[in-house]
Amino acid sequence: MSPKLILASSSPRRRELLSALGVTFSIIKPDIDETQRPGEAPLDYVRRLSREKAARAAEQIGQPAAVLAADTSVVLGADTLGIDAQGEVLGKPADTEDARRMLERLRGRTHQVCTAITLAVIQPGQPTALLTEVARTDVLMRPYTDAEIAAYIATGDPFDKAGGYAIQHPVFRPVERIEGCFSNVVGLPVCTLRNALAGIGWPGIQAAPGCSCRADYGSMFF
Repeated sequence: MSPKLILASSSPRRRELLSALGVTFSIIKPDIDETQRPGEAPLDYVRRLSREKAARAAEQIGQPAAVLAADTSVVLGADTLGIDAQGEVLGKPADTEDARRMLERLRGRTHQVCTAITLAVIQPGQPTALLTEVARTDVLMRPYTDAEIAAYIATGDPFDKAGGYAIQHPVFRPVERIEGCFSNVVGLPVCTLRNALAGIGWPGIQAAPGCSCRADYGSMFF
């Protein structure tokens, strides 16, 4: 019998990307407090949330399995190199005005999208092992107009997305250029996940050098 993989997320984008990897999985949505702690650095924040999500989901499973949890944040700082200790995390917009402010602040600037993925390896009777990796992508936004922001917000698309945007939106297309993993910006760095699954010996998954996610999965979204 093949081992069981549990996705600790209800994100449709993560479901699509995990399915495209050819892995069979089921879903558990853990309930945790996602508030950033005072003084908590952005990378520490996404690492902690991914581990808390994985651990919470693992508590509900009583058989050998692996739980995949992820947390993605858009981080805006003075530069894209020092976000371990600085940088502002932009979450999901609370309302229309919040979405407008976020998109105005991101416009024409470079920010980082950071995703922490955690695999919780469950063997009954043994401590759950938590394996965490972080992917970071530099994202340069194009100089879109105020009218384009208003039209995009009117679609309702920004409100369930960190930073208030989707790289794959077919009309707004807010991103001018990225450096790093494309699928990370969508919400799940598949190249990082593939290597993590290979590292725990997941059937049918082999590690691969570098990132080919734009070539492999870009057509799913564009």
